[in-house]
Amino acid sequence: MPGSVRPAPLVPPAVLPHLPTPAYVYDLAEVRRGHDALRAALPTGAGLYYSLKANAHPLVLKESRERGARPEVCSTGELDAALAAGWPAADVLYTGPGKRDAEVRYALRLGVRLFSVDSPHAIGQLGRVAAESGVVARCLLRINDDQPVPGQGLAMTGVPSQFGADTGWVLAEPERFAGGPHAHVVGLHLYMGTNLTDVEALTGQFARSLETAGKVTAALAEHGVRVRVLDLGGGFGAPFATEGERVDLDGLRPRLTALLDRALPHRHADGTEVVFESGRYLVGAAGVLLTAVLDVKRSHGRDVVVLESGINHLGGMSGLRRLPTLTPRLVPTPDRQIDAEPELTALVAGPLCTPLDTWARAAELPALRPGDLVAVPNVGAYGLTASLVAFLGHPLPAEAVIDGDRPGAVLDVTRLDLTRNPVPAANPAGSHPGVK
Repeated sequence: MPGSVRPAPLVPPAVLPHLPTPAYVYDLAEVRRGHDALRAALPTGAGLYYSLKANAHPLVLKESRERGARPEVCSTGELDAALAAGWPAADVLYTGPGKRDAEVRYALRLGVRLFSVDSPHAIGQLGRVAAESGVVARCLLRINDDQPVPGQGLAMTGVPSQFGADTGWVLAEPERFAGGPHAHVVGLHLYMGTNLTDVEALTGQFARSLETAGKVTAALAEHGVRVRVLDLGGGFGAPFATEGERVDLDGLRPRLTALLDRALPHRHADGTEVVFESGRYLVGAAGVLLTAVLDVKRSHGRDVVVLESGINHLGGMSGLRRLPTLTPRLVPTPDRQIDAEPELTALVAGPLCTPLDTWARAAELPALRPGDLVAVPNVGAYGLTASLVAFLGHPLPAEAVIDGDRPGAVLDVTRLDLTRNPVPAANPAGSHPGVK
C-alpha cells in the first residue's frame, strides 16, 4: 500500500518508551487544531456542538469545552461524562431517537432543558415527564427530509429512519408537532448525512436543510411555534483509520454565510441561533492506535501478521456500516528502522479466536517481526468505544493523552474496565432500574 512504510510523526519517539501497548494515543494539540479549523469554516456567531459519541475521553472533552463547543449527548453515560468534564447542564443538547422515561427524568433532574425529539410521542413524553418534574423543557424537532443528500457517507435522511419526523408528515399535521405547556418546541434539528468530503457537497446539504427548514417553520408558525434555534447538523468529513488530512473547508464560510443571509436575513436582530454539530472532524485526526506485532508467518503461500489489536479494539462496529481495510504502519524505534520498500503482502489479523478478526487481506508492509510496533492513524473518533470491546474477553487498550505543543510529555494513561454488577429486577411501572 503506498505510504504504508513511510515514517510519520504519529507518536513522538520520546514518549514511546512510556506507553504500554496496545494503546490509543490522543494528541490534544490536534484536538485544538480540529476545533480551530472548523470554527474558521463556520459563519461568524454560529454555535458548535461536540458529539460525545465520537470520543468521550475526559481530557478530550475538557479540551473541547475549553475551545467553546457545547456537548451533544445521547445517553445517561454521555451526560455524566459531559458534566464531569465541566460543562453545565444548561449547555447540553440531549439527542437520540428513543428515550426511556427514567433517562429523561434523570437529565431533567440534573438541569438539562434542551432535547431533540423525533415524533409527536417523543414531544408528549418530554412534556409529561417535565410536568411530573415541575419544570419546562425545550425541544428541537428533528426532521427527516423527503430526499437523501448526494455525496454523504451514511444516509441520515430521505430514507426510512428512526431519526426525525418526515417533512411531509410535519407539513400535513403541524398541530401534532407544536409542543405543549411543558415541552416548548423552540427549534428544528436537521442532520442530513455524515462524512461529506468536499465543500460543494456540504454547501448543497445545508442549502437543502435551510429550504426545508423554511417550509417547516412556516407550517409550525400557524400553531404558535417560533423557531429560535436551527441546528443544521454537520457531516464534516475526515479520514478514518487511514492516511490523510481533514477535509479542506476553505471557502465554506462565505458560502454558508450567503445561504444564511438569504434564508434568515433577520437572524441577528430576532435572536435566531444557528448551530452545527461535529465529532469526527474535531477529533478524528487526534488519535492513533499503537499496537505490537505478536506473530509473523506464512500460510498457504500468504504472509500473515497477527497483532495485539483486532476488531475488538478498532473497526468492529458493524453498525457504522464501515468495515474498512485497515493497514497499520510500522513505527520506527531506536532498534527498528523502516525499510525502503514493502516486503510483505500480508493478511493482517488480530488475536481473537475467530476468522472474522481481520483488518486487511493484502496489506503491503515492511518485513515485520514479532515485537515491532505498528500504528493506525486517524482513529481519534469512533475508535475504542465503537469497537467490540467485550468480545472474547481480551483487555481493552490503554488510552494515553499527549500534547504535541508540549513535546515529550505524557499527560495521562488510563484503561477502561468492564465490570459486572447486580441489577434489581424491573418494577411493574416499567421504569428501567439501570438508569440513575
